[in-house]
Amino acid sequence: MAGGVLPPPSNRGGTGWGPLRVPLLIPTWVMIGIFLLLPVLLMAVYSFLTKEFRGGVIWDFTLAAYDQFFFDRGLFGDEPPVIEWTYISIFWRSIWQAGVATLACLLVGFPTAWFIATRAPAQRTVWLFLITIPYWVNLLIRTVSLKFLIRDNGPLNEALIGLGLLDHPLPLVNTNLAVQLGLFYSYLPFMVLPIYAAVERYNFALSEAASDLYAGRWTILREIVLPMVRPGIVAGCILVFVPSLGAFLAPDLLGGAKTYMIGSLIDEQFKGSQGNWPFGAAIAVILMTMVLMVLMAQARAALKGERK
Repeated sequence: MAGGVLPPPSNRGGTGWGPLRVPLLIPTWVMIGIFLLLPVLLMAVYSFLTKEFRGGVIWDFTLAAYDQFFFDRGLFGDEPPVIEWTYISIFWRSIWQAGVATLACLLVGFPTAWFIATRAPAQRTVWLFLITIPYWVNLLIRTVSLKFLIRDNGPLNEALIGLGLLDHPLPLVNTNLAVQLGLFYSYLPFMVLPIYAAVERYNFALSEAASDLYAGRWTILREIVLPMVRPGIVAGCILVFVPSLGAFLAPDLLGGAKTYMIGSLIDEQFKGSQGNWPFGAAIAVILMTMVLMVLMAQARAALKGERK
């Protein structure tokens, strides 16, 4: 172009799809509306309905489901309300289990992601393949396989007894540890992959420069590496914590009554004629609201960090 004059910004790099942009997005909007927004809206509506005696719902709007979660009004509902600690304790147990699983995945996932990202490009593909290949199998099958592995007469206990490390089988099934193992095994790649993507973009010249200035390894890690790869760590923690919070396969198959989690409680409300659909929907709404609050707080913190 004569004189080196650039075209207007609106025409620069145009693809010719401008007039078709909205029509091309309509299928995406329809899919999001049908398969995401509509189910959430139905769940919210059902949480305000009344339970039908033989299952299902009666279209009579009420706050009874939320009241049942927070308050105990006695067998016939005519006693003074007291705080219902049963469901609150299940919620707290779920948060604790999800938090421990997230921490375990972080402690293992960060070194794993760092190791993979520092390999030669050809080797990275192999390591990523090895990380993801077990997850080509259905989650249910993998959880059942883990239960078979850690049961009293399973391969793990038999190997430990055969090596003389144990005199009797170690009781792992129906414990908090078993649930933690299930959550850890289920969601570890969700921690590794975002951190790997962040480490891969990290400029290792910064570490070399810090080392030349006599900074120790822990100082480099704390002051340079972790702040630079923080978005990947945060993304990994969210991707592990959120599904762990609502998980029900690991608690059902690997845990017991003492490891009951919120996902199992929701699942139970929609089973059989004795289920309570409004109560299950109310629990799901409470869980979703709590998760959204966490995500909004994280987004706000990230926005403040970018402004600084």
